[in-house]
This record gives sequence, structure tokens and C-alpha cells, in this order.
Amino acid sequence: MTVASTGKTFKAAEGDGTPIDVEAISSRTNTVLGLRMDTTTRAAMDQQVPAIARHLNLLLREDLGADDDSEVRELLRKGTKLVDLTSRPNPETPAFGTYIYLRNVALLTRRLLWIYAERNGLDAP
Repeated sequence: MTVASTGKTFKAAEGDGTPIDVEAISSRTNTVLGLRMDTTTRAAMDQQVPAIARHLNLLLREDLGADDDSEVRELLRKGTKLVDLTSRPNPETPAFGTYIYLRNVALLTRRLLWIYAERNGLDAP
């Protein structure tokens, strides 16, 4: 089911009906990848973790062609590990660890978003 909205591309997610907002996910990955370790506070990084993990989790529920593509299977495996709560930064995680986690999630989310857009005939993010 495709949902129309002004200037945004949505498609209902397979798993629970949550729409995939390509523009919002793309914007979030850009924001996270724009963070600089030397000027970003730990609090600012911690604010980004739930949202970027949620975006990745939405894409992990989609049919991205893993049955036919071993590279996609590997990306999904990595994504599943990253969204696992035991892999996420906690208060004891050094700031650098949180920064690396955010970048890894954002980069993987961006790759899966591109695959999602291609498979669904949407404009590339």
C-alpha cells in the first residue's frame, strides 16, 4: 500500500503497517553521518540512537530480496545484530563507541534504504 503525502514517499512496511518514510530516513542518516566526534556531545549522540535504530529496524522487516541475494542477507544479518539491545550503546559505553555505533547504523540503514527504494520503484534516497 502506498500512502500519498506532500513531497514524501511512504510505503507501508510489511511487518506491522508502519509506513517507510524514505525522506525522513534519508534525512536522519544524513544528520547522523554529519555528526563530528570532536564537536558533538555524548547527549546529542544518545538522542540519535533510538531513532536511527528504529529506522534500521523498519527496513529489516521489509522484503529486500535476501532470498535471492547473499549480499542482502549479510546486510540484514549485520543490521539484526546492530539493533539488538545488547549491541546498543549504554551509559558505560565510551563516547567514541557511541559515535562508531551511530555511524555503522546510519551507513547500513542508508544501504538498506537504497535497496528498498530500488525494489519498490521509488526515487533513490
